[in-house]
Amino acid sequence: MKFPKAQSLKNIATLVDCEYVGADDFQVLGMNEIHVVQNGDIVFVDHPKYYDKALASKATIVLINKKVDCPEGKALLISDDLFRDFNKLSVHFRPFERATNTVAISAEIGEDTIIQPNVFVGNNVKIGKNCLIHANVCLYDNCVIGDNVIIHSGSVLGGDAFYYKNRPDGFDKLISCGRVVIEDNVEIGALCTIDKGVTGDTTIKKGTKLDNQVHVGHDTVIGEKCLIASQTGIAGCVIIEDEVTLWGQVGTNSGITIGKKAVIMGQTGVTKSVAGGKSYFGTPIEESREKLKQLAYVKKIPFILKKLEE
Repeated sequence: MKFPKAQSLKNIATLVDCEYVGADDFQVLGMNEIHVVQNGDIVFVDHPKYYDKALASKATIVLINKKVDCPEGKALLISDDLFRDFNKLSVHFRPFERATNTVAISAEIGEDTIIQPNVFVGNNVKIGKNCLIHANVCLYDNCVIGDNVIIHSGSVLGGDAFYYKNRPDGFDKLISCGRVVIEDNVEIGALCTIDKGVTGDTTIKKGTKLDNQVHVGHDTVIGEKCLIASQTGIAGCVIIEDEVTLWGQVGTNSGITIGKKAVIMGQTGVTKSVAGGKSYFGTPIEESREKLKQLAYVKKIPFILKKLEE
């Protein structure tokens, strides 16, 4: 998420009431997650395992829970509760706006786009030309829909990320202030759910087609001309490259990459990143030809045991 205007490091530190390392007028442009940060962004890190990764990332401001050496050209915000302070910034720069109409006055809807009855279009939503939005679709605030997009009934775009911190008194929710971006010529089936980014964009690129009942987690990027079959669940921060096929009931771990033109067979658990141009099957995931050979060998075990007994 980019701020409406550039902020100073001192101003950000004042907002969250924390110490900082850097010049008072050090420029802060926005906040983002580590896999998509850009120059001028804040990223937060609360575990020593990831300190080096965050400090070496493209982020120029690191919200951190320990005093460390500040890399040249960067700044630090030192907090005793990063989760709380990240939420303070989210609420300040993108506060929740109550809906006052079924289709928000601030929404932009392109020429020849059809909005069927009972569709909710939130604040600042942009819908391109020649789209068809079927009944009972819900488009949360700030969604961006390209041209020639079809969204079938009951789908929800822009729900919050499934992202919580376990505290003694219960789960504390990380507030989502990102967007969902759907590019041109995408079709989304019925009853799909696509969560917005925590601070960035959940993106589905040109020409991709989703079957019914597909879930896409926060900050995931799905490439061009992908096919995703029913009951697939894609976790947060996943990168799916162009022309990937995911068959029914595939599930993924978060933070992985599925390479270009990979084919993931039905009911596979994608537990790690996989290279493109190959077919995969099973849990744990392996190349499908190898996995099917293993299953064939397993079927022979009773016969082998019988032979051994004889």
